[in-house]
Amino acid sequence: MTTLLLIVLALVGMPLFIVMGAAALTATHQAQLDPALLMVEFARLAASPNLVAIPLFVLAGATLGQGGAPQRLVRFFNALMGWMPAGIAWVTTVTCMVFTAFSGASGVTILALGGLLYPMLKHEHYSDRFALGLVTSGGSMGLLLPPSLAVLLYGVVAQVNIGDLFVAGLLPTLLLFVMVGGYALFRGARGASRHPFQWRELAAAARAGWADLLLPVGVIGGLAAGWLTIAELAACTAIYALVLETLIHGTLRVKALVWVAYEAATLVGSLFIILGLSMGLTNLLVDAQVPMHLLDWVSTQITSPLEFLMWMNIALLAVGCMMDIFSAIVIVTPLLLPLATHFGVNPVHLGIVILANLEIGYLTPPVGINLFLASQRFNKPVLAVFRATFPFLVLMMVWLLLLTYLPVLSLWHQSD
Repeated sequence: MTTLLLIVLALVGMPLFIVMGAAALTATHQAQLDPALLMVEFARLAASPNLVAIPLFVLAGATLGQGGAPQRLVRFFNALMGWMPAGIAWVTTVTCMVFTAFSGASGVTILALGGLLYPMLKHEHYSDRFALGLVTSGGSMGLLLPPSLAVLLYGVVAQVNIGDLFVAGLLPTLLLFVMVGGYALFRGARGASRHPFQWRELAAAARAGWADLLLPVGVIGGLAAGWLTIAELAACTAIYALVLETLIHGTLRVKALVWVAYEAATLVGSLFIILGLSMGLTNLLVDAQVPMHLLDWVSTQITSPLEFLMWMNIALLAVGCMMDIFSAIVIVTPLLLPLATHFGVNPVHLGIVILANLEIGYLTPPVGINLFLASQRFNKPVLAVFRATFPFLVLMMVWLLLLTYLPVLSLWHQSD
């Protein structure tokens, strides 16, 4: 009864850290253990070498978002790709992907870029439904790119090398970009105008946005070459973003920096509380042998890795439409890891599939958060937003199947 009550409270909007805390305290009471044991997990979490990367990357994303990086990215990609067939659709997709990786949250992309990209698509004679669907679904793409907070969080929870995860996410993201751009080319670009390529505008846009564009390149390069640890790379990224927006572009003043720090601290604080409590609750579940019992049950019902992945996708899509991605990662990852190990699924491949499922969850009724954010941002009924995003949702489902059953897309960088 208590478990059901906590689930209901989570679904109706009770802050997750309260629900997680109540669940952890209830579990310790039923196990007749001292609740102070939960604090041990916070101490272990604080000792994690990758933990410091989370607040630093969040600070970098918040700084870039407030400092005008979205506008500079749109201008550059428009100058680079706007001349192509369906050029502005390609621009919308790649800009949303890159900014989502910076900000760490897809809803921020819709709010920050929607007012800029949606009118641009309409101005280029794209249909209202196509423009609405592309901008809304674009906010759900890019969470596999560095320095995505979702990837960092999965790496901490699953204790998987974060550099491997970032490299593993590159090819799947490129595949999704090509699929969405191809759909835009054949479906959305009817009647859309094209602009001549202008070297002068590209050079001006590159001068304005070159420093923003170097950031993901530097993160990928630093990880791939092994020059810096993830914590050192996060510190360099945060300093880079602050110097870029305060000294080079001069878009942020002291008052704006206070708001940036408040925004980043609020997100990081809630994440750490959820993460610490969930790890404590996971330990209690392990002590009660819940994962072992779950493994025994699954082993009797499921006989192959392909079948396991199919049912895992169904469960994760359900979780993703009802829970934010950060909460879902810390809750489902400890339960799925032993099952995946049993069926021989690589933890890096598992992470990419989990994150891809949760990306799609942003667009899945009944509680897909991006549907409601776009409804509010563009003053459209939620049903109209869902109809507009449905073709892109189907496209992402096909993409998910490819990632699930073709592990080479995630493990291309690993030797046999």
